[in-house]
Amino acid sequence: MLGHLKRWRAERFAARHPFPEAAWAEARSRLPLLAALPEAQAASLGQRAWQFLHAKRLSLHPTLAESTPFDLPAQLALAAQACLLTLGWSDEEHREAFANVHEVLILPDAFQRQVEEMDEFGVMHEYVDERAGETSHQGPVVVAFPDLMESGDFSGFNVLIHEFAHKLDMGNSLDVDGFPPLPADIDPREWHRVFMGVWENLQAHLERGDPTPIDDYAATHPGECFAVCCEAFFTAPDLLHDAYPALYALLGRYFGQDPLARLPALAEERPAPQHHERH
Repeated sequence: MLGHLKRWRAERFAARHPFPEAAWAEARSRLPLLAALPEAQAASLGQRAWQFLHAKRLSLHPTLAESTPFDLPAQLALAAQACLLTLGWSDEEHREAFANVHEVLILPDAFQRQVEEMDEFGVMHEYVDERAGETSHQGPVVVAFPDLMESGDFSGFNVLIHEFAHKLDMGNSLDVDGFPPLPADIDPREWHRVFMGVWENLQAHLERGDPTPIDDYAATHPGECFAVCCEAFFTAPDLLHDAYPALYALLGRYFGQDPLARLPALAEERPAPQHHERH
């Protein structure tokens, strides 16, 4: 009975909202990250992105709404980058993972937040933090338009994947801690051991004054480490695999995907990871 109900709902949605094949083809042509997908995966992702657009609210800041064309291919491209994280999961797992996503809000530029932070000595520090994105447990996913436009290739940076990784992280807590809900075949002790190894390696690089293999923002907080590693997994899988093969394998099991297998040949050497303020 449950299977019949699911099929009926899917057929009803398809009848009411015919899939925009041309818009999806245009979305894929605009972003290397989507163009590199095998056809079967691209077809599944397109359908999921289309349903995502109807289930979540996509909001443009009034300034952008007046000046920036944000057509259907652009909307599908945005949704697809978010849904890429759960492409290897079932529809039920996808919906549950993003049940805490209600809105994606796009701002004209990077934005500032007043931050209070206590150091290891108990001293409170206040500073202004500039951000490319942010989110909270039930809050919107907020991204800056310029950083959104920089996302979608194989540079290792993707503000949408970063912020939606935080949403996955918060599936079992109110805040990010780098420990999302895990499938039954991944032992939490293994997750902790592998990520702790990456964390310690990043800290050692910074202490020596050496460049880090991935964006050094990963070394600021365990939750940011998870989000930055997710960015690298999907958008610089070769770099992540070479630097941290055990982590790449672990994330491959977690996401049920192997982005390295679909990485296109790179005509030029990839630039060194850049620091971006993402929360």
